Amino acid sequence: MDYIESETVELKEIVVDDIKKEIIAFANSGGGCVYVGVDNNGNVVGISDPDNELLKITNMVRDSIKPDITMFLSYQIIEESGKSVIEIRVQRGTGRPYYLSKKGLRPEGVYVRQGTSSVPATDTAIRQMIKETDGDSFEEMRSLEQSLTFVQTDAEFEKRKIPFGETQKQTLHLMTTEGVYTNLGLLLSDQCIHTIKVAVFEGTDQSDFKDRHEFSGSLLKQLNDSYDMIDFRNATHAVFDKLIRNDIRDYPEEAVREALLNLLVHRDYSFRASSNISIYADRIEFISLGGLLPGVSLSDVMLGLSLCRNVNLANVFYRLQLIEAYGTGIRKIMNSYKDCERKPEIEVSDNAFKITLPNINYPIAQTENQSDISTKSRKKHEKNIDDTIIRYLREHGETNRGTLETLLGVSTTTAYRILKRLVIKGIVLQEKHGKNTVYSLIE
Repeated sequence: MDYIESETVELKEIVVDDIKKEIIAFANSGGGCVYVGVDNNGNVVGISDPDNELLKITNMVRDSIKPDITMFLSYQIIEESGKSVIEIRVQRGTGRPYYLSKKGLRPEGVYVRQGTSSVPATDTAIRQMIKETDGDSFEEMRSLEQSLTFVQTDAEFEKRKIPFGETQKQTLHLMTTEGVYTNLGLLLSDQCIHTIKVAVFEGTDQSDFKDRHEFSGSLLKQLNDSYDMIDFRNATHAVFDKLIRNDIRDYPEEAVREALLNLLVHRDYSFRASSNISIYADRIEFISLGGLLPGVSLSDVMLGLSLCRNVNLANVFYRLQLIEAYGTGIRKIMNSYKDCERKPEIEVSDNAFKITLPNINYPIAQTENQSDISTKSRKKHEKNIDDTIIRYLREHGETNRGTLETLLGVSTTTAYRILKRLVIKGIVLQEKHGKNTVYSLIE
């Protein structure tokens, strides 16, 4: 038999670690054979102890290559001129991409055959193999990033007394049965690559910018952080009906909650751009990537029809009691404005979904602003308060809400709002919780 290296043949003189790379490349490409005991020129040099060397190879393959590739390999010891040659026949695998378990789903761990060489696959090639194997569902595809941690998500499950071990991660589809993280695992990990950008504007357009923040980390952390920032700016105004006073917030809390959940659960995560929340004087706009799924119209959505793009993500949110049932979010938003003159608006394009919540108190807030101090004076007043707190923290190290009330001569509610604003702006760090809560300066 003539031994010549080609796109489907690889020659190895002895058993070396590189054999794993060649097997992976063949399994990820069109298949092929590795012959051990033949030099690069095609000369048979033989293997002195073929049974022992074959055992080394099978152990190497079993322990170092993922997913399990053994069903696509066959081994044979061939006798050539009185010398033993090991033949490793590799079929194209159905679980591609195969990779070195220590390197992960990265170019340094995934190989393909290119001519007579086995070379690292490109990121594009890896994604294409994952798509061909796992299908088009983004959340069910294997994640390119496998070094994931779940500190933030662990805390959310612990808060609700729900187990969140390896078994639960597999059941919830964050991880395959082989221990490989999916894209859903990536979304709920501390390493999530997607973010939410929140911008605040002074008036009803973008001409007077006021504040901004970009929230990262697990989607659950982004949900909490975004809600806190909106809640901090969700002012309460008093409305009198004769002698009866009614306190009304600018935005119904349920509407804010459902709009945020919609932003996260239904967006298309195959795009890398951030979700956007814009807060104006008269409205809040929530814009997520990904239009409606094929076959669904806006009128269908308004009637309560829901075809969820990220079913597994929605299931996690359901498990955490963040959502009650599919298709109820939009109706809850509309019902929270049932007695209001202005109603929420929903707009859809091919690649985006936008929910606009009107400020219920906007005419009231507008009147108050006209009789209130100017914007410049208000900002100067806030800066003076901030400077006072910063000086105190530099001198004393930390403070609590009660001390701040005395220092500034303000109410408990006002002190809490000031501290929350400083935490959101990244000036102050909140430590501990409940009665033992203290605040320190972030230098």
